[in-house]
This record gives sequence, structure tokens and C-alpha cells, in this order.
Amino acid sequence: MAWFKRQSGELDATGEKKVRTEGLWVKCENCRQIIWKKDLEDNLQVCPKCEKHFRIDARARLAQLLDDDQYETFDGNLVSTDPLQFTDLKSYSSRLAQAQAETGLTDAVINARGKLNGRPVIVSAMEYSFIGGSMGAVVGEVITRAIEEAGRTKTPLVIVSASGGARMMEGVISLMQLAKISAALARLDEARVPYISVLTDPTTGGVTASFAMLGDLNLAEPGALIGFAGPRVIEQTIRQKLPQGFQRSEFLLEHGMLDAVVSRKDLKPYIARALDFMAA
Repeated sequence: MAWFKRQSGELDATGEKKVRTEGLWVKCENCRQIIWKKDLEDNLQVCPKCEKHFRIDARARLAQLLDDDQYETFDGNLVSTDPLQFTDLKSYSSRLAQAQAETGLTDAVINARGKLNGRPVIVSAMEYSFIGGSMGAVVGEVITRAIEEAGRTKTPLVIVSASGGARMMEGVISLMQLAKISAALARLDEARVPYISVLTDPTTGGVTASFAMLGDLNLAEPGALIGFAGPRVIEQTIRQKLPQGFQRSEFLLEHGMLDAVVSRKDLKPYIARALDFMAA
């Protein structure tokens, strides 16, 4: 089957013309069905067979939420200075350089101004593929600036979380961002500017313990992993088996931790209706 790696229109070893097929199909890790990649893309990266929500990047999230994929980014020039000169298997600075090269971003979040169903909004979307969407000094500063800009301009704020939590390579400097962002959100609340939090798969650690759960409205996509510590850590600590579906969005909704679980295709109109209600 080596001919699968050839470009479309090339000949195989027997001289017959073969059609390139690799990259055209995706296997859903939930229902195990094979999906034509174009169908998956047309369905906003949601499995058409079982509704499994595949992870999408920050740019795709902005394109989904903001009208006509038109938006202006800001504060995208901030870069970590590697304050602890941290090294494990390799240096933190090399991890940063690799993530920047792979994503085209300076860190794990994008701030954008645009319109959502005609209403001006500020959206801060996290990028999980940048060191697990972890929150260091830059992520904390960029999100804080988005909050402050929303307060200054009286523009509704939407933060889309996708993160493994605090960035251990920055130690306590990372943990300081929890208090910093939470304080900025308290000022935004005093200014009576709406803040909608969207939790996606995964939203864990310090992000869950701070701004992700502080929205005027806390929404989540179906099946998203949401929690602080991982399930195995909790089971080992309390020495009990956790309930089925623990730390998934549906479980959190049932237990009062979320306001709604919203399918990706319904997310934009749902947020638009919520903002209209808050404005009224």
C-alpha cells in the first residue's frame, strides 16, 4: 500500500494511476466511525454521527463566533522572558520557540475585536496547542488587557477557555495570574459590562479555578473535560471511585457548576441572545 503516499495523479509500481486518499478521512475517537474530512469541516469539526466535538484552534474559534470572519487582533506582541530560566528535558525558551513556530502565535491566547450577530464584542480565545494552552505571565496579561479594554469601551467580553492550567515553567508568576485576572473581572462586574465564559475541551487547573468559572454566564461545549485536578489524582487522594462522567460538562451542568451546555453550531446564536437579554 506504499502508493497511498504518492501525490494525486502519480503512477504506482505497476504503472497504474492512483488517487491520493491519505488525509481525506478522519476516525472519530468516540464512535470509532470513519468520517470524510470535508463533512467534518462543514459540520464545524463536530462528528456528524455521534456529535463528538473535536478540538479546534483559536483562529477557528474566532472565525466561528465573529461575523464574516472579520476581526482586529490586539496585544499579540507580548512574549515571555523566561523569568525562571526553567529547564526540564529541554529549556523553556526552546519550548516557547517551538510553540511559536508551530502556531504562529507569541503565546497561548488571541485577543480580538469584532461583531457577533452585529453586536460589538471583545473575544479572548485560548490556543491549546501552544504548550497545552497553559497560563503564564503573557496569557495572564493579554487576558487582563482584554478585560480592561472591555471595561473602558463598555463592550461585552467573551473568553473561550482551552487550557491545561497554570504554566509550571513560570512557577508562582503563573499562579499570580489567577488573582490578577479575577481582580480585573471584579472591576468589570462593577462597571456592569457582561462577561460570558465558554469552556471547551479541556479546561482544567488554574484556569478553571479562576476566570473560566467567573462569567455572568458560564457555557460549555458537549463532552468537554472541565475540572481542577485530574480524575486519577482525585481518586488517589480520596481513595474512592469517581462517578461516571465526572468532570465532563454534562455532569457539571447537572450539579450546578454551569449554566448551559451548548452545541458548537448553536453557540453563536446562543451568545447573541444572551447579550441581547443582558443589554435589556
